[in-house]
Amino acid sequence: MQQIFEGENILSSLVNAKLNVALTFNVKPVGIHYGNSEPFSEILSPAQNLNTIRNTENHVQPTKTFDTYAEWDTWDTINAVKAAIECFNPVTLIEADQSAYAKLIETKPDIVFNIAEGFNGVSREAQIPSMLDMLQIPYTGSDPLTLATCLDKARTKEILSYYKIPNAKFAVTNGVNHTDSLGLKFPLIVKPVFEGSSKGIFSSSFVKNIKELKNETERIFIEYNQPALIEEFLSGREFTIAILGNGDEAQVLPVIEINYKEFPNDFIPIYSYEAKWILDTKENPLDVFNCPAKIDQGLEDKIKSAALKAYNVLRCKDWSRIDIRLDGKEEPNIIEINPLPGILPDPGENSCFPKAARAAGLNYNDMINKVLFAAAKRHNLL
Repeated sequence: MQQIFEGENILSSLVNAKLNVALTFNVKPVGIHYGNSEPFSEILSPAQNLNTIRNTENHVQPTKTFDTYAEWDTWDTINAVKAAIECFNPVTLIEADQSAYAKLIETKPDIVFNIAEGFNGVSREAQIPSMLDMLQIPYTGSDPLTLATCLDKARTKEILSYYKIPNAKFAVTNGVNHTDSLGLKFPLIVKPVFEGSSKGIFSSSFVKNIKELKNETERIFIEYNQPALIEEFLSGREFTIAILGNGDEAQVLPVIEINYKEFPNDFIPIYSYEAKWILDTKENPLDVFNCPAKIDQGLEDKIKSAALKAYNVLRCKDWSRIDIRLDGKEEPNIIEINPLPGILPDPGENSCFPKAARAAGLNYNDMINKVLFAAAKRHNLL
């Protein structure tokens, strides 16, 4: 294995360096106090918005946007990342709110471990990295341009298409009046163009005719105030790939397959909001992830090659998770690139990046410190 997995060398470098690390984050609001242990799903129940509400004129009415904070982390995750970094380096917590800029100036960290998803706007994931670039403070993960680009699913697909990296045929529409002549074949998948963590993606996002398509594009336009990304549905198997490191040292961790055969019989085979946050819970996790995936070497090589090419083309840094689905010809197509991957610390919960890391022989603390090491090395801090 390359150096990024040579634990003793990496840990020795981190111990010798003794960096002052700031951890930037957004925390899911739970109850009145952030420290409340009440589950997020009980505060903002997805059940209240699974169907849109229409008035007497048959117009979609916006309901409470319960998935607003789906991308943000819980205190369990934030504290687990902090504890991992503290194995070798002191850590200061800085919440990614309006006071973050002043706190970064005051704290003067050697490097920032950034897991902040940001709030408000299509480039929200770039907010903290943009501050850090202005302040000339090194940080983990991708730069503002990559983060903003990858959150824009349509722009990402345009770049992938330019580099001839397969992805589903698609169109973008701002409303129902532009859905009649898209040149796409049903069934289709309809998503908000600027969201992550399966926000806005439900079973109803799988559409089979023009009426369903109009309903979904209208729902997204009104509830999320953004265009809809419409893609031809890829009928093949689905995989997710975690990548650690940079340049020639970037390593693809063991491939994970999502096994939709384990979903309820009437469930649409997409990893929707319902699947990710309702069916798949900490109390009753779905046994739908195979890691390593049970695939032949030829397919594994093609999947890893596609993921790594996408990672490099979008100029991802230190870590990312790439979602892939096979088309009708068994060719890997990029679904999404996640430069701020989810990292739930509890092995009992389904979180793909830590799951792939464990399959590679890395525990949670190892995984976090590999990311920190990759960033510190890239910034010439080691």
